[in-house]
Amino acid sequence: MSDLFTKNAAKAKPQATEYNADSIEVLEGLEPVRRRPGMYIGGSDENAMHHLINEVFDNSMDEAVAGHASFIEIEMAPNNVVVVRDNGRGIPIDPHPKFPKKSALEVILTTLHAGGKFNDKVYHTAGGLHGVGISVVNALSEQLDIEVARDQELYRQHYSRGTPLDKLKKVGPVKNRRGTTVGFRPDPEIFGAKAKFRPEKVYKLIRSKAYLFRGVEIRWKCDALLLNEGSIVPTEETIHFPNGLADFLTQEIGDRPLVIQPFSGLADLGDNKGRVEWAIAFPRDEFDGQANLFCNTIPTPEGGTHEQGLRAALTKGLRALGEMTKNKRAATITADDVMSGAVVILSLFIKDPHFQGQTKDKLVSGEAARLVENAMRDPFDHLLSGDMAQGNALLNHIIDKAEERLRRKQEKNIKRQNVTSRLRLPGKLADCTRSIPQGTEIFLVEGDSAGGSAKQARARETQAVLPLRGKILNVASATIDKIRANQEIQDLMQALGTSTGSQFDIAQLRYEKVVIMTDADVDGAHIASLLMTFFYQEMPELIRRGHLYLAQPPLYRVTAGGVTYYPADDVAKNKLVEQLSGKHKSRIEIGRFKGLGEMTAPQLKETTMDPKKRILLQVHIAEEDNESTADRVNQLMGKKPELRFKFIREQTELYGEKFREALDV
Repeated sequence: MSDLFTKNAAKAKPQATEYNADSIEVLEGLEPVRRRPGMYIGGSDENAMHHLINEVFDNSMDEAVAGHASFIEIEMAPNNVVVVRDNGRGIPIDPHPKFPKKSALEVILTTLHAGGKFNDKVYHTAGGLHGVGISVVNALSEQLDIEVARDQELYRQHYSRGTPLDKLKKVGPVKNRRGTTVGFRPDPEIFGAKAKFRPEKVYKLIRSKAYLFRGVEIRWKCDALLLNEGSIVPTEETIHFPNGLADFLTQEIGDRPLVIQPFSGLADLGDNKGRVEWAIAFPRDEFDGQANLFCNTIPTPEGGTHEQGLRAALTKGLRALGEMTKNKRAATITADDVMSGAVVILSLFIKDPHFQGQTKDKLVSGEAARLVENAMRDPFDHLLSGDMAQGNALLNHIIDKAEERLRRKQEKNIKRQNVTSRLRLPGKLADCTRSIPQGTEIFLVEGDSAGGSAKQARARETQAVLPLRGKILNVASATIDKIRANQEIQDLMQALGTSTGSQFDIAQLRYEKVVIMTDADVDGAHIASLLMTFFYQEMPELIRRGHLYLAQPPLYRVTAGGVTYYPADDVAKNKLVEQLSGKHKSRIEIGRFKGLGEMTAPQLKETTMDPKKRILLQVHIAEEDNESTADRVNQLMGKKPELRFKFIREQTELYGEKFREALDV
């Protein structure tokens, strides 16, 4: 051991550069944002770029929530430009006391931590980044134009990459108009030239915001050139939901049968601390639950303290009903039993919320748990005890879930003791409840979004779901050490239980079918190819025994005459439309699925996961031509790109440009 350290020390050579006071950089103004955008918006990719819209839109929402704006307009224009306009008070334009040579508007746009949300004098509750948001948008925009209408005067200023291009100008008098208009185009130097705002994603965001504050009207406008063929996103729409979260819940649950009527309400937190609104349903079906959680209109997908308060209120309320009715089984209920299968929407408005990280994925305000629990507990107790038939129906439903959980735990400890003693099952695996492999399936899906849809669509007894993060490692061109270090591959191996290579044991396979379920597009085909390469190289016996399958999700949804069809590809879609055109005089609606995550759970179940209706392709190895199969895998997936280029060239010569187009390169 000492020799090892000595050898490593001998190899290490100090760098020639000096480290002194001159090495220390001091970043001023908005320069830190441009140098390290990930610290402020969570990255520099297309997903992070969409966070810029959140920041500008949230400022307008804060004006609406504070009672100063009645509408917000958002427009998606060509060249990746977004314009957000409200009829609020307008950002102040008078000279700032601390910087008398600058307007307050310029200070807000060019200075981090400058804004009106550090106390509750201007905004009682707010969702912006407390002065960081709009300045970050300015810093990361190639172009930002802002107009402010205040006191019947219109003011305008232009910026580029955080720097003002001119002074704030008084454009002239304006009547019957007030508020702020921000138009910006993200900087391709930061996000890349290919990054584009996605209308579907932005439209979904603003609709959810409209649900959260029932008093606001959102006016949506999108240039038709930005929408894909068959897109369900409108070019113009006025969005307003007078019933708030209750309308949101109605859309989410559709016509699913419920255990009891939805539980919704709105409560003041007392002492001028804010308010909380909720809408909760308990479906009878076996789909997994979902939680849509917000604080000051900000989505918090990772939950936090407000979710803790909701879970506590529901769990304690059901246990109390159990004690009142002398149902001893209620003592086994946990918060997970209550939330499992429930559809929950929670919106909290509080002063000075504290989030985990700049992207605000999780609320960490300690007081929120107590405030939400106290606000929801009495209405929930009244719901349960006011109608004992409904209360007992919900209590028995949750008790059944608790007992199922305990049975499942006992079965795992007894019937699968040999497997679980050697395997640590991956945390993202939603396992099936059947204790033997016969009749069971595991679906390998790409990402948490598709995984969420699959978990809701599955049959819990026989179908397991394992979400994998993006495109897994190409094992045909990776070293053994890299394969062993890859977390997605390790999760897959642990879930299957068979090990790999010479240690592969088919008797330990935990599922009868292993189903690769990816998007019905080129990217999905690439991921499926990577997974098949993994099984071919590391678990060929699993393929030879007939355990590996490919799911066949549809690419399109076609509706005509009240009937919905699901064509698998362009050829099937075109043929179907031609047939329907001669039969139906009514309009034929065509939608293209961008991925499994876009499909609702019932759609995914009906088309891809239900054994009675789906199509599965079984993967085989051509045993009579083993050598050529190995050569082809090495050619297409191996370490030498020149072999792939040769293959493309040969196939193009044989089949022409149609082959190159099919490759999407």
